[in-house]
Amino acid sequence: MFQSSINQSITQKLNFIGLLQCLGISYHFQQEINHTLKQIYNTFTKENIIGEVGDLHSHALLFRLLRQKGYQISSGIFNRFKNEQGNFNETLTSDIQGLCSLYEASHLRTHGDDIMEEACDFSSTQLKSLANQLSASLVAQINHCLRQPINKSVPRFEAKYHISIYEQDSSYNESLLAFAKIDFNILQNLHLKEICNISKWWKNSNFEKKVPYARYRLLESYLWSLAMSDKPEYNIGRMFVGKLIGVVCLLDDTYDAYGTVQELELFTEAIQRWNIKPIESLPHCMQEVFNAIVELCDEIESTTTESGKSSFVVPHQFLFYYLNTSLQRFNLYYQYIHYFTCRFLFEQQRVHVASAVECCMKQYGISQAEAYCFIHNDVEECWKIINEECIKLNDIPKSVIECIVNLARMSEVSYENHQDKYTNSELLKDYIYSLFLDPMHVPQPTPAGEDI
Repeated sequence: MFQSSINQSITQKLNFIGLLQCLGISYHFQQEINHTLKQIYNTFTKENIIGEVGDLHSHALLFRLLRQKGYQISSGIFNRFKNEQGNFNETLTSDIQGLCSLYEASHLRTHGDDIMEEACDFSSTQLKSLANQLSASLVAQINHCLRQPINKSVPRFEAKYHISIYEQDSSYNESLLAFAKIDFNILQNLHLKEICNISKWWKNSNFEKKVPYARYRLLESYLWSLAMSDKPEYNIGRMFVGKLIGVVCLLDDTYDAYGTVQELELFTEAIQRWNIKPIESLPHCMQEVFNAIVELCDEIESTTTESGKSSFVVPHQFLFYYLNTSLQRFNLYYQYIHYFTCRFLFEQQRVHVASAVECCMKQYGISQAEAYCFIHNDVEECWKIINEECIKLNDIPKSVIECIVNLARMSEVSYENHQDKYTNSELLKDYIYSLFLDPMHVPQPTPAGEDI
């Protein structure tokens, strides 16, 4: 596929790379994509190819793809689309593709990118104003773009949607479409096997009997693991992370719904000392939770030692960098804001807990609606910092950075519209069905010699 793009223009190459990413198959061509983007960036910085890039869509796509890969590209490239008054040209208001691409690009903004703030407001306002002038299908695509910008979306979760949109394009490439569908189905089967492996581990551990207060949250836990990376080579790491999140859920239930303060103090001491003796007097179920933590960590250590260059290397690197970079601090803060905002109504029922919304209302003397708006702006600030860190962290593998950022993207999914989808798993059923139970239909090729 990339061989045929040798003589293509920069815009055609950018469109092709963007398409591969949306269809969820870019990992098959990562080396070629990296080479092409590096070539485009070098040409852009050394030879100033702005004139060749052309329209708003091409500029926005260039900006988004290069920033996604950590390249320093100035937002000043959009100044050419402004008038003498410093506003975006009114002629852009009918450029639907350009507006969508500009909106997508605006979510790669960092601090100081004032023009990208303007771009976000301008593009979203114009796209919303077009709702009554376009076909229902086009309006649906625009609304999806506004609700789920690419930089804030989990790639695997969006692949099927983009495949279906590409299939509606009259100029789609039949081979590329079939390849994307087959690849989706292959990964779906792999991910199902991983879920079965985790479920078997849970059943063999007999948590339902040993820890009766434990919630069965394996599918929800695995979704976070899958969100980090869906690549087939990371399947071992994905299963471990799924189990790890399941164990964290046990911990959460132990601290939040079962143990007394005195019991939890002993339990915390046991974890800190990595020694079960402090909790030998505690209920057997709490000892089982501690043993589960130790056994899983021992299994991870053993697999890491034996793996060498196996499929567990990147997830293991992820854990190290996740605990030792500034990016993770902002990521955790971001998830914290999302979590405690969506838990506002629930926490109001628990007298001993004050939610983030209530704290914000009291600290600044504002209404509930104003508090939500305030926290939303705080979330956007976190995204700017995440974008900045992704550009700065050149000493960390991009695959690891992507895993960390994907956790922030999963927070967008889990706590969208101030809903806690992890606790209320019913809200995740559409994702679960789409990702694991609904394969894509791949038409059978017509045998040679038969009429179509």
